[in-house]
Amino acid sequence: MRKILFILTSIIPHFGLAQNNNAPSTYDPHEIAITGYLQTQYQKGQSAGINSWSGGDFAKNSDERFMIRRGRLKIDRADKFSSIVFQIDATQNGLTLMDAFIQFHQPNSKDLRFTVGLFNRPFGYSIVYSSGYRDFPERARVFQTLMPRERDIGAMISYHPSKLKFINGDLAVVNGSGHTARDYDSKKDIIGNLGFRFDRLVNKRLHVGFGGSAYAGSVRSDTENYFSYENGRYVKNTGADNVNWYAKRNYYGLNIQLQYDNNFGATSLKAEYIAGRQPGVASSSAITGFAASTSFGAQPTTDLYLRDFSGYYFWITQKIAKTKFTAIMAFDMYDPNRQISDAEIGLDNNTSAGDIKFSTIGYGLTYLLNPRLKLTIYNENIVNDNTLMPQYTADVEDDIFTARLQYRW
Repeated sequence: MRKILFILTSIIPHFGLAQNNNAPSTYDPHEIAITGYLQTQYQKGQSAGINSWSGGDFAKNSDERFMIRRGRLKIDRADKFSSIVFQIDATQNGLTLMDAFIQFHQPNSKDLRFTVGLFNRPFGYSIVYSSGYRDFPERARVFQTLMPRERDIGAMISYHPSKLKFINGDLAVVNGSGHTARDYDSKKDIIGNLGFRFDRLVNKRLHVGFGGSAYAGSVRSDTENYFSYENGRYVKNTGADNVNWYAKRNYYGLNIQLQYDNNFGATSLKAEYIAGRQPGVASSSAITGFAASTSFGAQPTTDLYLRDFSGYYFWITQKIAKTKFTAIMAFDMYDPNRQISDAEIGLDNNTSAGDIKFSTIGYGLTYLLNPRLKLTIYNENIVNDNTLMPQYTADVEDDIFTARLQYRW
């Protein structure tokens, strides 16, 4: 048994804690440490006023812009049995609190860590992975929709045994209303995550990670009506008991990360799949199709729509030999309503733009000017399903080009 444990622990990875948003810069006891990064960028949209998951919607009469995408300042401190993390985001839109949590553990062991405050939801791979280290400009559309700004307020227990370092588990209880909102109901959401990571396989060249996650939550109904899918259409369910009724908000996900250090340069593939049920609303003149299935930060005041969704992404990176260039390519898909085909959206079946599937192909290059300064050139081709809705009978012209300069300290 000891021999097996030795073999397993000898092939675990050596991660920088800075890549995980739910950790201080180091758990070694230290006084105040200040880290962070700044991302400045130029973007060109295919047309003016487009909706975008790449830094927010464009202004009504604008198809290009300069912006501060992220301006993170992280302050942390650690002692023998506890640590504190406080992070803000400063952009042209103002100052936003991103992280504010306390962690503690036994003085002689870090196997169990307890976290309380505002932290990243421990779901899957990309949510917790820092944007300062990610090769791609943004997370996939499906994760931005389901978990806006990634954070929530609550408590979490994490298990990372010192003798089996390839295992990592998290269990969190959160408000469910996101990082900027007060909880608007009495229910709490539960998130579970289990991950495995092995390093230095196959002549020390192969690195493998994989895991699974689950999210069990709810959304309160504030009206006497909600819509559910039955026999090819959305049917209105009416009753006084629907006020203060809770619709289930359940997700499950799988993820994998592979990296092979070859003679040409490191090649990596990262993929994640998520599916489940998302209570949303119908799109309208006030609510765009993009926002109809976004998780709520406040009590929804219109009728709920119960949608079964699915989504995934693939991220592929190739370091180009011994140069400072890395080629990057991505594909992601988000189908907010997998029960409805594109040809049915817009019929007399209570569907709306909130039911349309979107896919994105992205490609570009990164160039590491020095260990702290990185240039990213990236283009996104965004494709929506063709439907019977007037605005979406053909593909919307909403492709985006991004040139970003990032400095990390």
